[in-house]
Amino acid sequence: MSLIRLAGIERVFHLGDSTVHALNRLDVAIESGEYVAIMGPSGSGKSTLLNLLGLLDRPDAGSYHLEGRDVTTLSPDEQAAVRSRRIGFVFQSFHLVPRLTAAENVALPMMLAGIPAAERTQRVAQALKDFGLDRRADHRPDQLSGGQRQRVAIARATIMQPAVLLADEPTGNLDRATGDDVINLLEALNQRGMTLIVVTHDQKIGSRARRQLMMEDGELRHDSLRDGALPAA
Repeated sequence: MSLIRLAGIERVFHLGDSTVHALNRLDVAIESGEYVAIMGPSGSGKSTLLNLLGLLDRPDAGSYHLEGRDVTTLSPDEQAAVRSRRIGFVFQSFHLVPRLTAAENVALPMMLAGIPAAERTQRVAQALKDFGLDRRADHRPDQLSGGQRQRVAIARATIMQPAVLLADEPTGNLDRATGDDVINLLEALNQRGMTLIVVTHDQKIGSRARRQLMMEDGELRHDSLRDGALPAA
């Protein structure tokens, strides 16, 4: 059973008199533990696809199965529950809560999920240590460097041990050296078994993934696994 299976996915936007097919009859399967880059020019549908995978948007047609469950049939509250426990997000602009410390930002998903305070404290301390942030636990985002902020964001995204980690241009606001550090960190998580899906326009970053999905005009034009161009791991 695939971790993710999309079948006949369509997403249509109506802009004035125009109809835009952001995703058009998309069929994709992703297995547990894969490292996938979603690539393509602006307007190709890659961000729309990421939003659907993250249950931030619903398709107009087709089905999305996550861990064998058709999540397109769930209510908004049910989708939110799946999203909070099974899907992690890393964004280009970090999306940290400015008034919260690094430790409090990392703890936030567990707090929302109702995990007891004692367990939250223990897991946050371990996560901050794992990500080299134990000396920054009491720092707010404006007291952290860009790379440290993104590491806090990754720690927060993975604290619930999700089935899949979605990263949307995770190095977009970072210099090249810091961006490489962040990608190495994401890849280390993948090597430990976490499914990693990265949206990027950076060919260098995309080429590091073991599988590339090339989007154009809302369609999947190239799948390196399907089309036999899989690079060496």
